[in-house]
Formats: sequence, C-alpha cells, structure tokens
Amino acid sequence: MSLQQKQEALVNAFKELLKQEQFGSQGDIVDALKNQGFDNVSQSKVSRMLSKYGAVRTRNARQEMVYCLPAELGVPTAKSPLKQLVLDIESNEVMLIIRTSPGAAQLIARLLDSLGSADGVLGTIAGDDTIFIAPSSVAEIESTKEKLHLLFQKM
Repeated sequence: MSLQQKQEALVNAFKELLKQEQFGSQGDIVDALKNQGFDNVSQSKVSRMLSKYGAVRTRNARQEMVYCLPAELGVPTAKSPLKQLVLDIESNEVMLIIRTSPGAAQLIARLLDSLGSADGVLGTIAGDDTIFIAPSSVAEIESTKEKLHLLFQKM
C-alpha cells in the first residue's frame, strides 16, 4: 500500500469514527484508530485532522460531549440551519459577542470570517458557545451588529 493510500485510509477511518458521535477526547480517537491498525497516529496528528476537517465538540443524543464533523465540509452559509444555532448577539463600545448552542461557535465563526472587513468583521475568536468579534470599525459597530441580526434574523 502506498503512502497516499495509507493516508486516505486513515482519513476515511477518522471520518467514520466521528460519524459514530461517541468519542469525547482526542485520546479516545487515537486509541480507536490504533485498534484499527493505524499504529503511527498520535494525539497531535488527530488534533490537526480535527482542525483540518472542521470537527467540533457537541452533545450527542445521550447528551455527552463528543467530536463530530459538520454536515457540510465547506464554508457554512447563512441559508444553512446554522443560523438556528445563534442564540444572542450583544455588543459594547468595542466588541460584538455572539452566543450559540453548545459546540456551534466555531462553525458560526467560520461563516463570519468568510464575510470579511467589508461587512464589518475584522476577525473572530470562537470558543465552545461564544464568539468574540473584532469589528472593522469601532465607529460602525452598531451597523455591523444590525448586519449580524439580519444575517441570523435575530431581532
């Protein structure tokens, strides 16, 4: 088996494991991959794969925090169901804050980062359920907040 074939097999096994929605830690994913014969997998490799494929931690049907892949691997759009994950949009004089459902902040931040500074978003920092947004212009923060409300239909 060539190196490229081994890499493809690893990626496929990784994605299949995440579809199961039962792995709550990177170590659990490493162990599961090693059990499938992928001996050269480390926690740092799994961490890079989670980031590369946009995996997030969210609650499964049993309310356990687990890693899973988003349904669509491309940049989410405002027409996707992601807008339903936005719970609240707030601001002060210098920053905007979006609160999301648990595990959804990174997906929403990805959408916001695709907007860019022309739409008022200089950059984002996402945690599990909170996004900090640095506006392109502090003087235009209310305008940016209105754009976000329209984008996620939160009025």
